[in-house]
Amino acid sequence: QVQLVESGGGLVQFGGSLRLSCAASGLSLRANVMQWYRQAAGKERERVAIITSDFSTNYAKSVKGRFTISRDNAKNTVYLQMNSLKPEDTAVYYCKTVFTGMDYWGSGTLVTVSS
Repeated sequence: QVQLVESGGGLVQFGGSLRLSCAASGLSLRANVMQWYRQAAGKERERVAIITSDFSTNYAKSVKGRFTISRDNAKNTVYLQMNSLKPEDTAVYYCKTVFTGMDYWGSGTLVTVSS
């Protein structure tokens, strides 16, 4: 059974930093593309970062230069380092992967940035 569990969210002040983690079980992340999404209240879910199996990365324009996605295959975990946080980064953050043709999502972790 595939499970993704996010952690690391919380309340942070404008300009602060947080590191989110996404721990996987039931599959090896080594060969998988991993993605971080976020969904703010009243808005659609949007992808913010992606990392491939060969460690290539891509970011949404809104977070480029501030967020960094990384992976530790030995720990079967993906991270999202978020720096210079802004109130508009407030959202529930989800990790996602595709495995055997199915989408798997974690339950999310809430990030709140105060101004």
